[in-house]
Amino acid sequence: MQKWNTTAVNHRANEILARMTLPEKVAQMVQVPFAYVSREEALDWAKRGAGSFLHVLGEDAREIQRLALGTRLGIPVLFGIDAIHGHGLNQSAAIFPSQLAAACSWNPAVLEEMGRVTAREVAADGLHWTFSPVLCLGRDARWGRINETFGEDPYLAGELGAAIIHGYQGEDLADGEHILACAKHYIGYGDAIGGRDSCDTEMTFRKLKETFLPPFRRAVEAGAATVMTAYGSIDGTPFTASERAMREILRGELGFTGFVVTDWDNVASLVQKQFVAKDIDEAALLAARAGNDMMMTTTAFYESAIRLVESGALDESVLDEAVGNILRVKIAMGLFKRPQDRGTPDCLGCAEHRLSALFAARESVTLLKNDGVLPLNETIRKIAVVGANADDIRAQYGDWTYFTHPHPSPKSTPARPYVTLLEGVRMLAQPHGIAVSFARGCGPLPDEVDDLEAAVAAAKEADVIVLAVGDVVEQAGEYRDRADLSLSGAQEALFERLLQLGKPIVTVLISTKPLCVTRVAEGSAALIAAFNGGMYGGQAVAEAIFGAVNPSGKLPISFPRHSGQIPVYYNSLPGWHGGRYVDLPETPLFTFGEGLSYTSFAYSALHVERETLRVSVTLTNTGARAGSETAQVYVRDLVSSILTPLKRLIAFQKIHLEAGESKQLVFQLQRDDFSLIRADEVRVVEPGEFMLFVGGSSKDVDLLTQVIALE
Repeated sequence: MQKWNTTAVNHRANEILARMTLPEKVAQMVQVPFAYVSREEALDWAKRGAGSFLHVLGEDAREIQRLALGTRLGIPVLFGIDAIHGHGLNQSAAIFPSQLAAACSWNPAVLEEMGRVTAREVAADGLHWTFSPVLCLGRDARWGRINETFGEDPYLAGELGAAIIHGYQGEDLADGEHILACAKHYIGYGDAIGGRDSCDTEMTFRKLKETFLPPFRRAVEAGAATVMTAYGSIDGTPFTASERAMREILRGELGFTGFVVTDWDNVASLVQKQFVAKDIDEAALLAARAGNDMMMTTTAFYESAIRLVESGALDESVLDEAVGNILRVKIAMGLFKRPQDRGTPDCLGCAEHRLSALFAARESVTLLKNDGVLPLNETIRKIAVVGANADDIRAQYGDWTYFTHPHPSPKSTPARPYVTLLEGVRMLAQPHGIAVSFARGCGPLPDEVDDLEAAVAAAKEADVIVLAVGDVVEQAGEYRDRADLSLSGAQEALFERLLQLGKPIVTVLISTKPLCVTRVAEGSAALIAAFNGGMYGGQAVAEAIFGAVNPSGKLPISFPRHSGQIPVYYNSLPGWHGGRYVDLPETPLFTFGEGLSYTSFAYSALHVERETLRVSVTLTNTGARAGSETAQVYVRDLVSSILTPLKRLIAFQKIHLEAGESKQLVFQLQRDDFSLIRADEVRVVEPGEFMLFVGGSSKDVDLLTQVIALE
């Protein structure tokens, strides 16, 4: 049972609720966007008893809270913020790798620590609630918000999501050091048609339960206090208005007992964008009945809900349920006893937190190709670092930092400390007496400072080229979906010019998503996926290049060879005629679970006990140096009553082994790991044969297999 659903908490919530007037109840259901209203409006909402404010920092938050505590009932405000990969809207905070980059670690401990540090810093800033984790699946890389996901797989997203929720919320929400998590976006938002943000989704309730619901189930099991609804729809019904999705499934089947917040202006969108309500009153009625407890930014809900109750169109008990859900979480969090001055003063960006960000970045570096050039040997005398992203902290951070929110501020002065790729290479090269030159060459966006000739000239003098390619924040995020995932600007041309020099090229992908880099992958001597590595992403990659860190990242998402090859997620359904386009191979460029090391690993002695579902395998480090490997377990239902994936992840372990060391790994599977959702939406394990796969990636060549029969 979650801590906000105890007898004492319920009693206190009911006591407050019984004293509330209708306007006070409705005000609790409103979240005010501080950055999008005037200061006078914000203060008026605080006096009116608004339940929550969005994107308020520092003294502004303290003033609003003082006004809220001075109202008749003194119900504290809940302050929410998009602390997505660290408390990044605050320039002083420790900024972690993006969710996608952190997912490359395949290490729940990394995500839990990321959540813990973020919570401490958000709490120290006087805030209580982060709109994270994103549990949407990244199955179409054209979507602008891929960087916010844990990748394409439901199981991995669920495990990493549960870990970061534990980090955010801790064991005691009232301790002042932890904050509320928000599992979002419920549900299927990332599967929008054509990768178009906020658009309709080709969704059925069976597909919802089979593919998109499992991460949210894990989030509820992990105790997520809040859930955010998605912009999209299911069979024509917006999720904001779907009683079945929220009341029957989320609360009924999953047992969620926290509160539900809409996404940005979702209530008004029922009128203005989705056209399923004729006016704001009808939209408010649909949203309240469906089970939305708090309305993000749609302040017009306040007047509408009052009118609806007074006219008899909406039963006040619907509001009582919503407000009760909100109050219980506030009480369990201890806000009535300690609404302000929570957390540890001066912890923002402290040394301990920066070390956590560095460790997360190191765990996330993913080596995808290496012809033997890495790690660099000491005979190298000069390195040319090329590419704008090599020394652009905005590109390294990606979305959801002070550069992008709450208002785009691309010209904000970057706040130290941070280490770009160029700075990291210089830092690691200096002790070895290796010279480092830098030439911008070009960036992802064409501009007047592109200078390919200068880049070629610098590279001619070097023994090895470190080339940074990728994208920038102008090409990612909400409203920024891409039809073409090729390297933009003159980056392809720059690569071709450098390739003609005959020098080894180490290409580093600093981007928000998998891009189509087939030609670059083929021509590079080594390729590293760094995605958005946070404040120390550049240092972590440089350490990997020089061998100070042995890369251990594995891809949480597949790379398409071409934009037209999408979708390429590994857990696709069978039955494609020919299995490929006539002009492309059937495989992605790089697939889910892939990632190299400077050592090698071998799997042997796979054994499955059918009665206990205990799987064991021996993992051996067959190389010359210590390293970490992520062992992955997949299953395929060989014959089933509905289409089931060719394989799907059901377990994994990340193991560190010394050179020559062997360990027996044990995975205790459950019957549910073999289940499917039937056409009638019932989860069952159908009798028959299943193939189990164990190995270092989702590629068949990397996997041992064994067939077992289940009754």
